[in-house]
Amino acid sequence: MKILVYPHDMAIGGSQLNAIELAAAVKSLGHEVVVYGQSGPLVGRVRELGLEFIQSPTVRRRPTMGVAAHLRRTVKELGIDVVHAYEWPPALEAALACAGGRTATVVTVMSMSVAPFIPANVPLLVGTAQIVAAEKDFGREWVELLEPPVDTELNCSATDLDTARFMADLGASEDVFTLSIVSRLAHEMKLEGILCAISAVERINGSRPLQLIIAGDGPARQTVAAAVLASNAAMGVQRIFYAGELADPRVAYACADASIGMGGSALRAMAFGRPLIVQGENGFWELLDEHSVQTFLWQGWYGVGPGTAGAQRRLMTIMEQLLVDPALRARLGKFSRALVMERFSLEGAADRQLAFYQNASHAGPTQRLAALRHAGKAAGRFLRYKGDRFTAKIKGRHSLDDFNATAVVKTSALPAATASKSAGAVP
Repeated sequence: MKILVYPHDMAIGGSQLNAIELAAAVKSLGHEVVVYGQSGPLVGRVRELGLEFIQSPTVRRRPTMGVAAHLRRTVKELGIDVVHAYEWPPALEAALACAGGRTATVVTVMSMSVAPFIPANVPLLVGTAQIVAAEKDFGREWVELLEPPVDTELNCSATDLDTARFMADLGASEDVFTLSIVSRLAHEMKLEGILCAISAVERINGSRPLQLIIAGDGPARQTVAAAVLASNAAMGVQRIFYAGELADPRVAYACADASIGMGGSALRAMAFGRPLIVQGENGFWELLDEHSVQTFLWQGWYGVGPGTAGAQRRLMTIMEQLLVDPALRARLGKFSRALVMERFSLEGAADRQLAFYQNASHAGPTQRLAALRHAGKAAGRFLRYKGDRFTAKIKGRHSLDDFNATAVVKTSALPAATASKSAGAVP
C-alpha cells in the first residue's frame, strides 16, 4: 500500500510523535509511507526514521483550501491509497482532498474529545475506550480504539542516555529524589497541574529534599518559568529546574525516580519503568497502581478531580509515599513497564493500524448521496463551531487548544462491566 500520513503539525508533541513513529513502523512492514505537513522540529525525526517528508503550502485559516488542493495533487501524483490525517484540521483538508476519488481518508484523534464536524462517515481511530463509546453514541459509522503506542525499545532504562551530564548541566543532584514532568506548557489542561506540582515540591522541601525537572515549551512557558524562580527563591536552594524543550526528551524520563504526566507522556514515563502520578484537571492526582489501572484504561491517562481545594495536599501525599518507600517505587516501576509492553507496544499498534488501512481501502468510496449528506451536516457543525469561537473570543473565553482542552466526558466513572474486572493483573 501507499500511505500518506498528515500530522496536525511538526512541533514536538504526543500526537505528532505517535503519527511519525507509527508511520515508520508501518513502513517496516513493507509498505510505502510518506509524511506530509508544515516544516517544524520533528522533520528531523521523520528523516532519521527513513521517511520521506513532503512540505505543504503555508497553513492559514483551517481548513486551508490551498493545502487541500496541494494535497489532492500530491495524492494523485504519488498514487496514494490511504491518507491518514491526525486531529481535525488535517482531517478536513484530507477529506476535501480525497472527495470523489478512490483514495481512502482515515483520521486519528488523540485529543480529549472529537470535533463534531469531522464527517461521521470517515473511518476514525481514537485513543480511549470512553471516547469510542461517546462517538458511537454520536452516530459515527466507523470508530475504533487505537491506544497511543510507545516505542518500547527506544524508550527504556537500558538505552544509553547521559543522564549524569543532563543533570549536571541543569545543576540538579543525582543524590536527591527526582520527579520529572515532560509536557507541552499550555494554559489549558496542563498549567494547573504543573503549578500545583511546583508548589508541592516547595512545601515538601521544608522537611526532606526533593527535586523536580520540567521539560517542554508552549504558550505558558513564561508563567511556568516565573513560578520556578519564585519557588526556588522561597526555598533558598534550587530544587526545581526548567529544562525547556528538549529535542530528545527521553533523558528527562530516564533521570527521574518517578514521573508526573498525562496522555502519551505518561505512557513514555511508564516505558522507562518509572512510577507514574497521573495529572488531570480540577485537582485530579492519582498514582498508577493495580487498583487505579482500569480507570485509566477506560478514560485515558487523565482525569477530572473534585476541585482545586486540597489538590496540593493530595499530590504531596502521593509524592511523600513514593519518596520514603523504595520497595513501592520498584514494584510500581515494574508494573508500569509490564503494562506498556503488554498493551501499548509500537509493533502491536502498527499491525492494528495496517489492518485499519486495509479495511478502509477495501471498503471503497461512500455512495455519493450519503457522502454529500455527511459533508453537509459536518459543514453546518463547522460553521456553528466557528460562530461559537468568535463569540467566545469577544467575551474573553477563547481557548487555544479547543478539543484537546475539553474532555469528552467529565467523569472518571467506569462502566459496570469494566469496574467489576480484577484490577490486580496487567490486561
